Amino acid sequence: MLDFNKRPSMGERINVAVDAALEAERAATPPRDYLGGSRLGHPCERALQFEFAGAPKDEGQDFSGRSLRIFAIGHELEDLAIRWLRAAGIDLVTQKRDGGQFGFSVAGGRIRGHVDGIVAEAPAVLGLRIPALWECKTMNAKNWRETVAKGVTVAKPVYAAQIALYQAYMEATVPGISAAPALFTAINKDTAELHHELVPFDADLAQRMSDRGVRILRATDAGELLPRIAANRDFFECRFCPWAERCWGLSA
Repeated sequence: MLDFNKRPSMGERINVAVDAALEAERAATPPRDYLGGSRLGHPCERALQFEFAGAPKDEGQDFSGRSLRIFAIGHELEDLAIRWLRAAGIDLVTQKRDGGQFGFSVAGGRIRGHVDGIVAEAPAVLGLRIPALWECKTMNAKNWRETVAKGVTVAKPVYAAQIALYQAYMEATVPGISAAPALFTAINKDTAELHHELVPFDADLAQRMSDRGVRILRATDAGELLPRIAANRDFFECRFCPWAERCWGLSA
């Protein structure tokens, strides 16, 4: 049982201050004014619509300081993965000559995406075709093992949708990137194990995700609410949705 009369320890006070600073930094960051290509594979179109429209999340659903620390660690691990792959002889390009990230912008800038990198050259022994999209994700041990066992397309369909969409939209600026299988890297955050797999371009999936993006934009512009993913609030996705109260509080 907690002793509410006990003064927080020095470590606890530091952690509170760290998390408060991270949360304040997050709150001061301007929200996205576009639909992120990495999100279009999310199974619920209404949730994506809420996200695109900037609908306030339910109470208590904003990212905590701990969550923000987890995100930051993930970004740092991706930077390490870039160093490791380059050390292995892979020419991994992560920035344009002007220093910006590679990416795409369509639908008047209302659908955008930024890629982790592009494999420009690689040792022949690796059997990589170039140029190839490179996408990197960090995962806990459970999710990493599932991805290794099933492959990213089955285990993480949101990531597979992102890869397909990025291959399609990056073709205009990096010719041939959709012809070569993407290189997907997954880092086990618990053990530092690495998983790499090639993901062939799925044109049908890319088209479905593109159509979904247009559908979300048009519905939002028209003031129309897209259907829920489920008929029951107890559905798995709904239980973890940050807009569940808002969504199920509506009549339809």
